[in-house]
Amino acid sequence: MSKFWSPLVNDLVPYVPGEQPKMANLVKLNTNENPFGPSPKVIEAIQAELNDNLRLYPDPEGEALRQTIADYHKVQPEQVFLGNGSDEVLAHIFYALFQHGEPILFPDVTYSFYPVYCGLYNIEGKPVPLTESFEINPEDYRQPNGGVIFPNPNAPTGRYLPLEQVEAVVQANPDRVVVVDEAYVDFGGESAITLVDKYPNLLVSQTLSKARSLAGLRVGLAIGHKDLIEALNRVKNSFNSYPLDRLALAGAKAAYEDEAWFRKCCDGVITERERVTEALEGLGFEVLPSKANFVFARHKEQSGEALAKGLREQGIIVRHFNKPRISDFLRITIGTSEQNDALIKGLQSL
Repeated sequence: MSKFWSPLVNDLVPYVPGEQPKMANLVKLNTNENPFGPSPKVIEAIQAELNDNLRLYPDPEGEALRQTIADYHKVQPEQVFLGNGSDEVLAHIFYALFQHGEPILFPDVTYSFYPVYCGLYNIEGKPVPLTESFEINPEDYRQPNGGVIFPNPNAPTGRYLPLEQVEAVVQANPDRVVVVDEAYVDFGGESAITLVDKYPNLLVSQTLSKARSLAGLRVGLAIGHKDLIEALNRVKNSFNSYPLDRLALAGAKAAYEDEAWFRKCCDGVITERERVTEALEGLGFEVLPSKANFVFARHKEQSGEALAKGLREQGIIVRHFNKPRISDFLRITIGTSEQNDALIKGLQSL
């Protein structure tokens, strides 16, 4: 604490990102990065932007990328918002669209940035307990609120809420914004973007960090009614008018244009996820059904903390959350087949 800190900063509890260790020969399965690299067309597009134009500001509206995304999802460009990673997009959502006089509803086991944003903006958050099987129950979101947000698939559980149940949450809150955070939807889920023209209170956020292998480029987006997008643009242009640089805009556009690479990578993750799930179950783990690029698993006899420590000693890093309800679980990113083999072998030795 410093005498120069504001009272707000003094009380903030920041988000803790996944560890980025500097260990050699590391099997890194803790931050849900895609094991497959970005499309070669992305690299080509970025290289083409490495020229004298870097002295110029990028397009503040990202018009070409917004048009590409709109065409891809069959919406209008005015329904697309861009940000520096989906975390920035979510931050703007909390400030621009949630009613700050009532509690914001989100699952009790979920993305830990949600309560951080509540603290940052001094708004009340109300965790809604998942069921005993770690599922979202739409009926639990029929209560007074200033807005609703949940990931689908949920993180860190990986469980997916079918589209009709997502729609039930949206229908139950016609006077509040419902945000569906779809960072992992491409690994087996169905996007709620198909519902945005039907419900003006629905906003869907996505990222290029996971399925499109661009975590290092920082590109996020939201799609919804143009009135919601206008609110986000008002906040964005009061904060940072140029959230995406020229390289990010070009690379992201190319990523959407290479559908074959995208599908190949998603299918590869899904195939490995099923193989890892089967192997873990054979080792005595309970593995929650996952539609993400990770699995959430706990052993019937060994603690999550002990398993994470034992794997780390072998140079294998997974995510362990020392939190209520989930302290015995490990969140394990799906890696390459070689990384997954190392994980399985490492667990067999514990």
